[in-house]
Amino acid sequence: MKPSTYLRDERGIALVVVLFMALIVGAISAGATLVSSNARLINRYTDAQSALQAAADAGLEETRSKINGNPALYPDSLYSTLENGAAVYDADGQIVPGLKRWIYVGPSGVTTGQYGVFGSVVSVVEDQAGNRVVRREEIVQESFAKYAYFTDVEPSYIAFGGGDQITGPVHTNDYLKIYSSGATFLGPVETAKTVQGGQYGTFAQGYTENAPYIPMPNTADLNKLRAQAQAGGTYVLGNSNGSTGDATTRIEFVAIDIDGDGQTNGPDEGFMMVYQSTNADYVTADRPSSNSLSGSRNCGAVLSGTFQTAQSLGGSYMTAVTAPNARCYLGGASELFGGFQPTDGQGAWLVYTTSPDPAVAAAAPARANYLYPITRRFNPAFKGVVFVDGKVVISGQLRGQVTLAATDDIIIGDDITYVTNPGAGTCNDVLGIFSGDDVIIADNTINAPARPKSGWNHRTYDDTKDEFIHGVVLALDIFTVENYSSGSTNDEWCETRVWGRGCLYLTGGIIQRTRGAVGTGAGTGSLKRYSYDQCAFSTPPPYFPTTGHFARGRYYEVDPNGFNVSAYWSFLTP
Repeated sequence: MKPSTYLRDERGIALVVVLFMALIVGAISAGATLVSSNARLINRYTDAQSALQAAADAGLEETRSKINGNPALYPDSLYSTLENGAAVYDADGQIVPGLKRWIYVGPSGVTTGQYGVFGSVVSVVEDQAGNRVVRREEIVQESFAKYAYFTDVEPSYIAFGGGDQITGPVHTNDYLKIYSSGATFLGPVETAKTVQGGQYGTFAQGYTENAPYIPMPNTADLNKLRAQAQAGGTYVLGNSNGSTGDATTRIEFVAIDIDGDGQTNGPDEGFMMVYQSTNADYVTADRPSSNSLSGSRNCGAVLSGTFQTAQSLGGSYMTAVTAPNARCYLGGASELFGGFQPTDGQGAWLVYTTSPDPAVAAAAPARANYLYPITRRFNPAFKGVVFVDGKVVISGQLRGQVTLAATDDIIIGDDITYVTNPGAGTCNDVLGIFSGDDVIIADNTINAPARPKSGWNHRTYDDTKDEFIHGVVLALDIFTVENYSSGSTNDEWCETRVWGRGCLYLTGGIIQRTRGAVGTGAGTGSLKRYSYDQCAFSTPPPYFPTTGHFARGRYYEVDPNGFNVSAYWSFLTP
């Protein structure tokens, strides 16, 4: 019988289906093999890239550690090559096969030092296949302004106690001592030695013993600032005349309403004035004698519409110094004369320019020639530094960002505060006070209560009974209150406590070679009320000394295609 055509067709279709399925299975098998192969390639590539990146990242931190241990490895300009195609080692000290590394380090960004010391570490790693990664880490030297409290040496007879409260970072290269009366530390605390009396302290962030030693700045760091001030027209030639707590030069910071908005917080409204005399007692507003204001050129009162000093009234001086509105002022102050006087028979204000900017002349016509601008608008060459060769008395209200340096003592003659409250956190105003010797709060007729006459009670001749300092103090010797162990003990109050000269409110930080005293347990001198200004850490004063220790900054992945280190560094330091 002849086979059916239908059955022959079915057998043909079956063959086609079998062949088609075989092709599909083959394709799936080939695809699986290809996917598996790609996965292995991807894994190998990922592993290679991970090794390259890990080696590059390790190079960044190894380099930061090296330059912190040996500052000579960090160049003053351009960049240094610390590794040039060097082998890479793992954590066990074994060579990682097939990898080579190049390490470069040097200053980057703004390299003038005005805003701090900034640099970069660049790490380049290649493997045998030509794969490459490039990584960069910004580094920044920590400013001494970061500290609320720093000492090189802690005297054996002084310790924290009596309820002292420190709100920011603390470091000492010596033993940190705490009395049984207790102290509270709200920020990080570290000592290069050990804590003595630690059971009496409250440490909100704990403390570190045997921390690395941090050397104090020195006179070479100080003298670097002279050239910056000379370039900016804010260098002052003084002298070291006068006894402790006195000087013949004084600087007063002033803020002038330039834009006519009724405020003095504008970016261009900061100035300073410089007064000089041969009479240091007058400049600093010292007492004529320990028990009387007779003969004082600095103290008096407004009588019959004019300010009359004790000296001008002669034998009738008590009329002025016992009046309800009796006040004392630093030498040359406008209040002594009922208005600004360029010269006053004892000294003179120094001329800054005989051609002041019209905006300054319009805002302050009487003083325009004597106003030293501490902003770029009116003084384009200003570097943020004021430098005095000799001793200087300072006071006033600061608008701007300034480091004031002096080769000798810097004396706080009256309050020195910011226009913008430091508690606002805007960081508009910041002051560094850098002395080649001591920073001293003067025992004068402004900071300390005085007796108008022998046998009489002390009274306050300042507008407030307390002293206020906004700024970071750096003394290559000590920060102290003049004659802290003598004077009144019960004529002024510090908050709810009777105390000799009231409260000493300092907002900023204190860095000193060795701790100086500001008062005694007997109630003389001042009672400390210190607080930390975060702006000193984030926006340190211009050219303020650094610790030399580099901290981590931002981290970058750099395109390795066509990378050239010389061209890249030119890009980093425009």
